[in-house]
Amino acid sequence: MRRLLIVAWCFVPILFLGFHYGAPGKKLQTLDQVDLLIKSAKASAGNSDWEMAVENYEEALGLIPKEMATETREVMLEKCKAQMMAKQLPQAHGTLQGLLDDMLAEPVADHNNELIFATRSSLANSQYYMTWLMRLEGEPEERWMPEIESARQHYKLLTDQLKKNGDTERSQKYREDLESSIRLARMDLSELQGLPLPSQ
Repeated sequence: MRRLLIVAWCFVPILFLGFHYGAPGKKLQTLDQVDLLIKSAKASAGNSDWEMAVENYEEALGLIPKEMATETREVMLEKCKAQMMAKQLPQAHGTLQGLLDDMLAEPVADHNNELIFATRSSLANSQYYMTWLMRLEGEPEERWMPEIESARQHYKLLTDQLKKNGDTERSQKYREDLESSIRLARMDLSELQGLPLPSQ
């Protein structure tokens, strides 16, 4: 019996090495690396180093296993937020639209899902800022009006959802965003040119 226990104990390091260097171990190492990159991205964002935050999120996205769809979408959303702060608004805008479309296209899409909610909110913000910039650049109304109209619809939906859920404080915030989007669409260009760019 003693000899059997000694032999079994000798196999423990071999089993550990097999796990560590095998598929399960490599996956855990990858997930550890993803976790470090995300923490680094958040730290960079906390220091307003948005370009570095974008780079870290991008690197993390390249490592997340394909089957982790929800985690991938969460990191994509955070990357888009950082891009908006890093003056990469067009890239963030396109990704957010695709991200929301993908989630809503799922057969059991839950419109009250927090990730869908947050993505819709960020997309509406990107459309608002895009409209502001397009108008300042002299784009014709047929170019910018669909953007601000879409932002208005998103803000209205967010307002109604929160009100229905009893979250009056957040609902009021999106009500204000809704009113701002309506004002932006109606504002005369000369009046818009006299205003500072809105903070993202």
